Formats: sequence, C-alpha cells, structure tokens
Amino acid sequence: MKKNFVIFLFLGFIGLVFSSFVGEGLNVGDTAPDFKLKNIDGQMMSLSNIDDVNGYIVVFTCNTCPFSVKYEDRIIEANKKYAPMGYPVVAINPNDANRRPGDSFAEMKVRAKDKGFDFPYLHDATQEVAIAYGATHTPHVYLLDKDRKVQYIGAIDNNANDVADADEFYLSDAISALKAGEKPSPDFTKALGCTIKWKATN
Repeated sequence: MKKNFVIFLFLGFIGLVFSSFVGEGLNVGDTAPDFKLKNIDGQMMSLSNIDDVNGYIVVFTCNTCPFSVKYEDRIIEANKKYAPMGYPVVAINPNDANRRPGDSFAEMKVRAKDKGFDFPYLHDATQEVAIAYGATHTPHVYLLDKDRKVQYIGAIDNNANDVADADEFYLSDAISALKAGEKPSPDFTKALGCTIKWKATN
C-alpha cells in the first residue's frame, strides 16, 4: 500500500511538472495568438501575412513521427481542398532537433520538397508556439476562424493507419459546419500521434 501511494505521488508530481511546462494552452472559443516563425523558404511568416482567409488550419506536425508521416497526404489534400475556400493549412514543426535530428530545419526543407508541400512549413525552434497553443502531439490540429478564434482542436479523422478505414472526418466536418454558419460538433477530439519532443530542461 505504501509503495503504491509513493508511486501515485510520483506520477502526480510528473504530471504537475509537465502541465506547468506545457501550460494550459488554448481551448475552443479562445483567440489564438499570432506568431512569427521561419518558413522553409527562409522567410519569417505570421498568420496575419495570409490574405483573404475565412480561417486557418494550423497543424503541429513533423518529419519523423510515424503518425505524421501517415497523415502527410491527408494534410496535403486538406490544403488543396480548403485553401481555395479560404482555409489554408499552416504546418508547424515543434520538435527539438537535438532529440530528433530528422526534424531539423534542413531536414524540413528536404521533406517539404520531396512531398511537394504547397503550404507553409514553419519551424517552432523555441517551442513557444506549441506551448502557447497547448499542442501535445504530432499531428495536432487547431482550426481557427478568420478572427483566430479556436473552433476545433484535435485529430484530422479517426483512423491514422488508413483514411479508407476512417468513418469520422473531424476536420472536414468542422469546416463544413463553419461554412454553414454553425458550430462544429464535436469541437474537440483526442489528437492521434506521437508526443512532441520537448527540449531538455536542464
């Protein structure tokens, strides 16, 4: 009993440290902060740099997570489908390159070229944006309206392995709801992916 109590306290302490490090992040209905991050073309970019939008599909993703790799084509397709409707994809890589060399800025440029990304792929080198948003996984989606108010947080759909086996298309349904002047339902789901590789704190 004493041993279990000690384990419980330890796990609680770890959870407290993690939550204090990551922060509370954003909830549905909050206004997301803008940011200035380096794009793979070397230019600094903000959400406010994008003109004529009805909203933004902000996706925290990376090169190395198997879940992110499985979702890459779906992210590309989302941008092709929804950017012309005013909902462009803005992808952000928050992983610490010291822990995941494959997620370095140089490797981001290679991956974007190989996959033909036609959307911004930004480097969150300090991880400040991921912390501010409350992102925990890759991929992790934040659907914002044109005023940057958060309308949906979570997964793209409910099957990471194969889109053909998915039967819940959360992001697509959320955008359809916004276009119809309605609130997305659900507006929050659990992100399906790898945990973000945070910088060492010591």
